[in-house]
Amino acid sequence: MITRLVVFGGTGDLAGRYLLPGVAALFAAGYLDSRFQMVCADRKARSGEEFDAWVAGALDRHAADAPIEARKAVAAAASHRQADIQRPEQVAAAIAGEGPVAVYLALPPAVFPAAVSSLHAVGLSPGSRIVLEKPFGEDLAGAEDLNRLLADLVPEQAVFRVDHFLAMTTVQNLLGSRLANRVLASLWNSAHIAAVEITWDETLTLEDRAGYYDHVGALKDMVQNHLLQLLCLIAMEPPITLSERDLRDRKVDVLRSVRPLTDDDVRERTRRGRYLAGTIGERDVPSYVAERGVDPRRRTETFAEVELSIDSWRWSGTNFVLRSGKALAADRNEVAIHFRPVPYMPFGHLGTATPNVLRFGLDPESLSLELTAVGATVNTLEPLTLTAQIHAPELPAYGRLLLDVLNGDPSLSIRADEAEQAWRVVEPILSAWSRDVVPLEEYPAGSHGPAGADRVG
Repeated sequence: MITRLVVFGGTGDLAGRYLLPGVAALFAAGYLDSRFQMVCADRKARSGEEFDAWVAGALDRHAADAPIEARKAVAAAASHRQADIQRPEQVAAAIAGEGPVAVYLALPPAVFPAAVSSLHAVGLSPGSRIVLEKPFGEDLAGAEDLNRLLADLVPEQAVFRVDHFLAMTTVQNLLGSRLANRVLASLWNSAHIAAVEITWDETLTLEDRAGYYDHVGALKDMVQNHLLQLLCLIAMEPPITLSERDLRDRKVDVLRSVRPLTDDDVRERTRRGRYLAGTIGERDVPSYVAERGVDPRRRTETFAEVELSIDSWRWSGTNFVLRSGKALAADRNEVAIHFRPVPYMPFGHLGTATPNVLRFGLDPESLSLELTAVGATVNTLEPLTLTAQIHAPELPAYGRLLLDVLNGDPSLSIRADEAEQAWRVVEPILSAWSRDVVPLEEYPAGSHGPAGADRVG
């Protein structure tokens, strides 16, 4: 296991909100000990007292449930280093030490090429690893260029293009449910499944993230990575093993089999929107274009919906709907598997049967199956929902990802060709949207999105 973690962008929101709590969880579970060192590097000079206060504040806000001993261990392991990622001499000082190091780029994607070039200039100890957050590149050409830079720096197995969705317990349950249960495995195809809906709806608004979000929008921020990753796990063929090669080969197969979209397809099968002023609960929300740091000329979407088809024997005829939006009426984060109706209903006089739906709740984590049963009243049918309790995970998603990085297990990271294939899927949409082939609709904050967008069941 690597015992040194250097985070560039080490006092940013990602580090404070997710990485420090992830490290605390690893200490609490006994995966780390006093040998572990975490260097938080950024361009700002900070005194030791200032940095200690920042660490304590981040743990108070985002890891309050962690045992006090684990939080003390994080504080003892963490240190600050002033370093500009684009200045190789400062990068060299930040990563200096004995043995291999895990370098985490908690930075805007636009900085990745310069960061990798700096690391290449100073060199990494044998066995070192590099971690990048999504999106991987800003388009297909950018992803290819970035992958070439990374290949010159470290072997592919040492590159961790992380997506924390893949470490969520319920996402793991997608694999467990479909691969370990004969009753589902035999139904997991287009003969029985009419549609799959992958939804990440948020009441969350921009939350002062214009510096990042206004340059990417909902399609790049959520659909191109998180939601396509879920699509891969749902639609892939059963792998021989869950080793990194077998699992990632099958995911790439899915992305390669997604039917390319023409401009006509984009017009008919995608939607984009942007929120106006409105009310979410008791909170008044300004319009997106009135948020601090937003440039209205970019016409950035805060809502994206895409319908995809997969050209394969298993999935021909099944519709896959990927949707994500901000400033909506309610949080709804789930995968919904919609089964086809039964071929014949002998209960005509009892009522109408509702097609079955299997739902994997992502946040909060849950699992439910919607059935139809004979009702308590004579001669009626009524819905029946079965729910399952999801055990709390030993580690939060970022704790699991960091453990994989330190142990050198890339199974849940994105391989180079996988990142490129994901861009192949969305680039026709981005191109068409840039030419206004699809209008940018508007919706009030606190609504279900653009008109008719609440059709998803």
